[in-house]
This record gives sequence, C-alpha cells and structure tokens, in this order.
Amino acid sequence: MATVTIRDLNKKYENGFHAVKDVNLEIRDKEFVVLVGPSGCGKTTTLRMVAGLEEITSGEIRIGEQVVNDLPPMDRNIAMVFQNYALYPHKTVFDNMAFGLQMRGYAKADIDKRVREAADMLGIQVLLERKPRQLSGGQRQRVAVGRAIVRHPQVFLFDEPLSNLDAQLRVQMRVELKRLHKRLETTAIYVTHDQVEAMTLGDRVVVMKDGRVQQVGEPLELYGKPANKFVASFIGSPAMNFVDVSIGSDGVAETEGLRLRVPERLRSRSGQRLTLGVRPEALRIANGSDPDSFATTVDVVEPLGNEILLNFRAGGVPMVARVDPDVRVKMNDSIRLAFDPQRLHFFDATSETAL
Repeated sequence: MATVTIRDLNKKYENGFHAVKDVNLEIRDKEFVVLVGPSGCGKTTTLRMVAGLEEITSGEIRIGEQVVNDLPPMDRNIAMVFQNYALYPHKTVFDNMAFGLQMRGYAKADIDKRVREAADMLGIQVLLERKPRQLSGGQRQRVAVGRAIVRHPQVFLFDEPLSNLDAQLRVQMRVELKRLHKRLETTAIYVTHDQVEAMTLGDRVVVMKDGRVQQVGEPLELYGKPANKFVASFIGSPAMNFVDVSIGSDGVAETEGLRLRVPERLRSRSGQRLTLGVRPEALRIANGSDPDSFATTVDVVEPLGNEILLNFRAGGVPMVARVDPDVRVKMNDSIRLAFDPQRLHFFDATSETAL
C-alpha cells in the first residue's frame, strides 16, 4: 500500500468559486482516514482531485513517492467506490467486477481467481451470475466494493458509499467495511457527511468547512477536544449546546438564569464574553449539593430506551440534556439541572476557537 500526501491543495472553478483552500494532509500507509463536513465543504472535490477526476488548481498530491498531479486516473493505482455504485446494468456481477482487469489485459485465470476471492470475502459468491437489477441496494454496494478490491490498488477512495442505503443496512455495512479494511490492510480515504459514520470508521477524521480543514484527529480527540465551535457542533449527536456568557471578576460565568464557575485558566478574562459549550451528557438532574445547578422547565421529553433526551431552555436558548432512562420527567415539569464542571468547553466569542 502507500501513503498519500496532500500539500497546499487548492481548487478554483472558472466562475471564481474557491472550493478547496490550502488543504494539507498526511495519510499514513494502511490508515483509514475519513473526510467529513456539511454539503459544499470541499470534501468530495478533494477526493476527486486525489482520484484524478478533478483538475488541481495548485498544490501537490503524492501517492507513495510519486507526484500524481498530471497522471490520469488509470495510472494512479487507486480504486474508487461511488455513491451511486456505477455498475453496468447489462453485465453480470462477475463481469462488473472483472471489467477493469479485462481492460488492463489480465489473464483470464488471474481475473477469475481475483473475482472469486473478493466475492468470497464479501459474501456475494451466489450473486456472480445475476444482473444489478436483481440485487438489493446492499448487494450492489458489495459488488461496487468488490470491483475495487480485485484491482489490488495502493489506495481505496470511497465517495459516500452508504448514503443510498437504509439506516439499518448502513450500520451493517459500516461494520463490514471496518472488518474489510482490517483484513486488507489498505490505505483508504472515505468521504461522508454523516459524523456517526466518520467517528465509527475512521482511524483519523478530517473535519472540513468552506473548503478548509478545521481539525484532524482521532475520533475521541475531536469529540473531547474540539479545536473550534464548528467542530464541537458538528461532531456529536445530539449536538453540543452553546450559550453566550459573561465572565465576572469573581471567576463566575453568567447569563440569563445561569451561573457557573469557570476554570482557573479563564479567570483572567474578566469582563469578556465567551461561548460556553456543553455536551448533552455533561448535564444531569441536580442534587442538593450541586453548586452550579439551575432551574428550568422541560419542553419536550424524548425517551429512546437506553437514554432520555430532555429539551429545555437555558440562558434564553434551547438546549438538550441526556439523562438515564430511569429518570421520570414529563413535559412542563420544573426541574433543576447541573453541569459536570470537568466536561465544559469554552470558545472565544469572536474567533470561535477553543480556549
């Protein structure tokens, strides 16, 4: 396999739109890296430039030691799995998987061996003589992955491959892709807008917004130590709660209906406004000894079986708390909640960087 090195990568279109801005990434050999972000953030454009399907405006892409900026896709030794599967409807599963090898002049025996090995790996041996129209969405996705596997490429590229599947099948395919990556020991770059997919699949995750990389890190690092407010809001479900607070001279952050002590490192910011970030699980039903508790009214209760989400307002903004399933709370109940002081996040109100 190979490393993928991206240096100062930019993509500008003729209409002036700057889709990818100074992206720098070092993807290690055998690593599974996920690019994640909202629609229009530049993640798919970045992937397509690695694949050779989009022309680079400036910058450099290396696969292994080779600069591939000017190489056509077929010479980059990569394989791409698309969102829409891109299967030939008139060909059988076997022929779809074999087509790329046939075009490159591989021997028939070698093609047969590679296709059947990949089919066995993906559990689609019995489908080899069927046409795509006879397959379910999940089966078509396996065929598309199998077509990539038979190439034995240096790098696998995945462009939102699970987005057309139903929720249950997406979960199943995530597990299968993770297992497959471990077995193949491949370098993989995976694009998705789904942060749960990113967190469960990636060895490292690249969060993008407006064409720029916001943060690169392991999933739990992004969750626990977001670099800025955007990463904090994008990673995690339900999303992090945010409320603007003022820091008093006594080291207390305050806003409408809320007062809480700030960490020692922030007490020098007396008189400043900051944004407080609180994950739903960093809130709990208060007891009498909680110094930073506050009163609120429950707007909506969402019982999910293993947890309950409480929707309420604090500091004048809607918020969500995640509590144990044995908590008995109804809509319009008055309750007191408390913060876990070790799990609070603070962001600069102007730059939105983490403090």
